[in-house]
Amino acid sequence: MSDLRRRLAAEGIGAFFLFAGVIGSGIMAANLSEGNDAIALLANTLATGAILFVLIAFLGPISGAHMNPAVTFAAALRRELTWREAALYVLAQLTLGILGAWCAHVMFELPVLQLSIKPRNGVGQLLGEGIATFGLILTILGTVRFREEWVAGTVALYISAAYWFTSSTSFANPAITVARSLTDTFAGIAAVDVPAFVAAQLAGAICAVVLARWLFDEG
Repeated sequence: MSDLRRRLAAEGIGAFFLFAGVIGSGIMAANLSEGNDAIALLANTLATGAILFVLIAFLGPISGAHMNPAVTFAAALRRELTWREAALYVLAQLTLGILGAWCAHVMFELPVLQLSIKPRNGVGQLLGEGIATFGLILTILGTVRFREEWVAGTVALYISAAYWFTSSTSFANPAITVARSLTDTFAGIAAVDVPAFVAAQLAGAICAVVLARWLFDEG
């Protein structure tokens, strides 16, 4: 049980800083870019990739540094976690991650409680989320299988790239999708669009687990 508590603490700490990093850097980028969305997205990308690398590097040995229910869901499907452990991971990710989002608001002197009105919908965006999550899970599983010491780097680089090559800017994370519906800032998503995004993310994760079982595990 003490080991599980440490793992849950690591997941919560990781989600706190990841979500604060994504939302806080989005606020800073929007404030400084003077309306240039390309510059704002680039700044948001660099900050997200950097914090991902750091968090995975020092928290990965404790909990795996999922910070993402899609990653936890994939681990449970592969029987690397029990479903009870997975549920607790997701709870830690959501609660501490949302706290991180709220702290980003406080740091930038914005109202703590917000709801996004930024629409993110349509077939293209949903396909983008499915592909983004599929690629993320496949990257993690393949790197863990063959180059475990590179996980922090490959995940950080993959997400940095996927910010730009997917139409959705690669949320690829159900918990941060929920948190981003609670911020009416650069990184936000309207609450009405969250369920479809999460469904696309979980579908991408399932497809990646199925492919990885054949591509990486067999033979």
